[in-house]
Amino acid sequence: MLTTAELGRYDRQIMIWGVGEKGQEKLKQAKVFIAGVGGLGSPVSMYLAAAGIGTIRIVDCDKVELSNLNRQILHWDENIGRTKADSAAEKLNKLNPWVKIEAIAEVITEANVSQLVAGFDLIVDAMDNMPTRYLLNRVALAMDIPFFHGAVSGFEGRTMTIIPGKTACLGCVYRGRTTPSEKFPVIGITPAVIGCIQATEVIKHILGLGKLLTDRLLIYDALELKFTELKVMKDPDCEYCSHLVNKD
Repeated sequence: MLTTAELGRYDRQIMIWGVGEKGQEKLKQAKVFIAGVGGLGSPVSMYLAAAGIGTIRIVDCDKVELSNLNRQILHWDENIGRTKADSAAEKLNKLNPWVKIEAIAEVITEANVSQLVAGFDLIVDAMDNMPTRYLLNRVALAMDIPFFHGAVSGFEGRTMTIIPGKTACLGCVYRGRTTPSEKFPVIGITPAVIGCIQATEVIKHILGLGKLLTDRLLIYDALELKFTELKVMKDPDCEYCSHLVNKD
């Protein structure tokens, strides 16, 4: 049940056709796992918390550094040296005290990933490296959890939604390719846009509204202010999802 305070807080979105109090209850009951609270994870977690997602678990092993502050808007100068998970949790709790925030400062590995995502309804990829993204893709497929991918570099970003057993997965897009695990360029406005799209997809999925970004890779070019959509076909030889039975 929504409290009187929650009805007031979410009044404007409850007014939206297809949301209403029933939809807001769905958001309140939802549990979302966010891998990373840096450039992408900051806007994703902020807008999901503001929308009233009931439980958000954020996992990030890093500590806040000065060079993070141009884009990772949940972290401020006074947080330098603190774990990103704790720094983010403090801001999110202030943003919306009605949302349960679980902060875990750990590296996501083969050994712990299943335990970390267990019991959660959706997984958001806000990572900065391909090996962890592939790992999250694998566990999302294995545990039948919708997976929301996002990535950025410079003025470019990309995003896609993956529904296990129904759509193409991350492996179908990148075919095992990896990127160098070194510092890459990024300006804060790019993850802001991509993170907001990821949060939008999460909310749409929970509410059962609109058309999801499935089997489509959306590429954002900020310099040209252009969105390009690439059709993604399921790879019959994909090492991650080819064994899954199509649920359609």
